[in-house]
Amino acid sequence: MLFAFSIAPATAADESGSVSDAVADVIQVVRDSGLPHRTDAMFTTVEGEWDECLAVIKAACEACAQHSPRVSLVLKADLRPGRTGELDGKLERLEAKIAGRQG
Repeated sequence: MLFAFSIAPATAADESGSVSDAVADVIQVVRDSGLPHRTDAMFTTVEGEWDECLAVIKAACEACAQHSPRVSLVLKADLRPGRTGELDGKLERLEAKIAGRQG
């Protein structure tokens, strides 16, 4: 199962509006989890089973809450029990499909 999420404090640490310290703490939780993951400019995606992924997302929200009394969470899930390797597999199938159309 894939869980894509974005976690950020609802209030910035200073007048610059930066939330990078909070986001860095969130990503550290994900990295420490040992789950397969990928982070891009807008979302982090983790792969695993329900309970393990949601535990990581909860811990990441708690890390963010150390920076702000209010935390924003956006969550999207692709629930396909029994499938693994989808973090890369979905992209590989998409690229193969696109490459097949270019001929």
